[in-house]
Parts: sequence; structure tokens; C-alpha cells
Amino acid sequence: MGNPSGEPPEPDDETERRRRERDTEPIPRTRPDDGPGISDDPDYPSGSSYSDTSGYAYEERRSGTRAWVRDDDDFDRPPQISEDELAGLRVDASGMPTGTRRVLPLEDEPTSLVARYLFPTERYRGEWKRHWVHLATPLLIGIAATFVLGYLSGFLAGQDVGALTSIAVIIWFGVMGWVAWKVADWYYDRFILTNKRVMVVNGIITRRVAMMPLARVTDMKYEQSPLGRALNYGTFVLESAGQEQALREIKHLPNPNELYLRVVEEMYEPQAVEARLGKEADEANDDGA
Repeated sequence: MGNPSGEPPEPDDETERRRRERDTEPIPRTRPDDGPGISDDPDYPSGSSYSDTSGYAYEERRSGTRAWVRDDDDFDRPPQISEDELAGLRVDASGMPTGTRRVLPLEDEPTSLVARYLFPTERYRGEWKRHWVHLATPLLIGIAATFVLGYLSGFLAGQDVGALTSIAVIIWFGVMGWVAWKVADWYYDRFILTNKRVMVVNGIITRRVAMMPLARVTDMKYEQSPLGRALNYGTFVLESAGQEQALREIKHLPNPNELYLRVVEEMYEPQAVEARLGKEADEANDDGA
């Protein structure tokens, strides 16, 4: 017979206890590598993937399920650092890194072409000619002129037109002279870095010297086209407080990343440069002795 009043019967203590155990029992989960049995424990690292379990360990429960619990020993364990990572952090007695250098060794002395433009208290850091791609256009014109005018001279010689043949040869000599001038101009064109400024010196007959103090450089960047990345050259752009300057854009500089590191280090870490150069000088003296 049902309850005439329509109200459910009062549960006894045993029924209530079983119901609470069932409601509070952890819900098993599964993952491909461990199979069923990982419970939804409150201590499980929230938002972490199943593979990111450092600092946690399995714990068997009385119900037969397994749960993630915090492993305090793992959390207190110091981080593991490899020898390669430590090599980049080690320094010598002078505070200089002992790891692999990021820039190539500096030249000791400027060439005679550059030395005349440096004042006595200025520290020379290096000089660079522009990348050979700077000569691509003159060289291609010279090659094309050689083939075209050579073919034309041979054709005119067969037509017994000596005057035109001579004109073609003169034109070829003129083109080759222009190419030689461009090559010489490239050779005397130098980008110079010191501890106080950057300079560009160029010109054969008319010399042009442009410079910018490092203290006034407010922004510097270099750009590389796909061809520049393949051939390892770039264009440097220097800004100086929005003012007009004699030196702003320098094209076709070789090893732009190497050069960028040198200029930035000279701007922000001049003491480190001096310490490295002093160390290299001492090592060279020891080797010479």
C-alpha cells in the first residue's frame, strides 16, 4: 500500500549514509596512456593538460580509484639546468662571459684610408666595405656591353665599315672605364665605427665624410630583403631626435646582424667592450711572450 499522505517515507540512517557516500565518491576519468581510474580530485592542477603533471603524484584510494595529489618534495626540488645553459651564464674574474662570442673579433688598427679621419682620443672599433652586391649593376652592364659590342664589332668588320667598328670599340672602352670607376669607388667606400660615432667615408676625387655621434642616435634598425637574407647584407637606418642628419641610410652593409650587435653594444655597454678588448690584448701579449 502506498503512503496515504503522498509524502515520501523518511530514510533511515543506513540509507542516508549510503546515499552520501555515493554522491561524494570521486568520478573516475580515463586517458589513453593510463586507462581508467584518475579521479577529479580538487588538488589536481587546474587548467593543466594530463601530460603536465610535474609536482603531482598518483594516490590510491580505498574505493580502488587513483587521484592526483600534490607532491611537496617535487615542488621543493631545484630546477634542472643543463651544462649548455650554464655555459652561457658563466663569467670570468673580470665579469666577462666565458661562453661563445656573438660578434667577431675586432680589428686592432684602422687602415691608412680611415686613420686620417680619427682624432687621437677616439677608439677605433672597425671598418667595413659595402657588400659585393653593391657592384651588381655595374658588373652586369659591363658583361652585357662586352657581348653586345663584341658581336657588333665582328658584324661591322665583315661589312668593311672600319669607322663604325672603331666607334664600337671606343664605346666598349668607355663602358669598361665606367665599371672600373665604380669598382674603385666601392673599394674606397667605408663604414666606420668608433667608441664615439659612426662614419661613412666615400669618393675618389671628391671625398665625402658623414658622421653621427652615438650619443645622439635615438633609433637604429636594419632591413633585409629576401635576397639580402640569402646573401647576408642589409640596409641600416639611423635616426637622431627627428633632426636632419648627414648620415641616415646606409645600404648594402655586410653581416648586418653582426654589425648591429657591435653598434648596440658600443652604445649601451661601452665598459664591456673595453673590458673585452683589454682581455684580448693581455692574452695576445701572453701568447707573444
